[in-house]
Amino acid sequence: MTSKENLPRLRIATWNVNSIRARRERLLRWLEREAVDVLCLQELKVSDEEFPALDLQALGYHSAVFGQKTYNGVAILARERPRDVERGFGAPDGEEDEQARLIAGTVAGVRVLCAYFPNGGSLGSEKWSYKLSWMTRLRAHLDRRYDPDQPLALCGDFNVAPEARDVHDPAVWEGSVLFHPEARAALRDVAGFGLEDVVRRHHEEGGLFSWWDYRMLAFPKGRGLRIDHIYTTRTLADRSRDAFIDRDERKGELPSDHAPVVASFAA
Repeated sequence: MTSKENLPRLRIATWNVNSIRARRERLLRWLEREAVDVLCLQELKVSDEEFPALDLQALGYHSAVFGQKTYNGVAILARERPRDVERGFGAPDGEEDEQARLIAGTVAGVRVLCAYFPNGGSLGSEKWSYKLSWMTRLRAHLDRRYDPDQPLALCGDFNVAPEARDVHDPAVWEGSVLFHPEARAALRDVAGFGLEDVVRRHHEEGGLFSWWDYRMLAFPKGRGLRIDHIYTTRTLADRSRDAFIDRDERKGELPSDHAPVVASFAA
């Protein structure tokens, strides 16, 4: 019988690149080094036509893109061409929404959803209401379209730190849109579909962050939040081997303010 250690792995990653134009060379170098099987990208800030699909194809990656000029934009890159690609929540959602925040495709038998949750702006604003309603719509979309028993991964910039250990100073951040009790409750409701935080499965410790503000020396001072996540259904989480945040990718010249998150699964 083949041991678990010898099983091939499926490596899934997520990264908010904060402009693929600005991060193009870093992205290509990172993919050459890490050779993940699936990479979910957020905040592309380009139209579909401007996305560097040919550069990525030269590295062996197929691209499924839901772009938007200047703002938002999500994509799934995969060694295997993503099947049954869907953009947005779809017609049954019943709400018009021009923001490119959700794309889904099937890769290696796993339904992958790449999501860029709204930031929320400021408490009490229209953007804050949109954030909470978008998360409600996401949960309804999961209930309507998917089964918690199927292999499914929800990856992306969730713009929510789930717990106090995911924030460098909870007392400071609790009144913000990234760590407000309502945002955390909305994320718990999304996870209530049947999703598990894969990074947390492998790392109980606090102080693991995926985002640091560009300002006020937040990165060298360790003032970060864990807002980028890979959540999976139990059937996939049980196959997980490890997960980590590539903090080093936040260093150097012209980094994104987010670091990639990577999880490995037995195939």
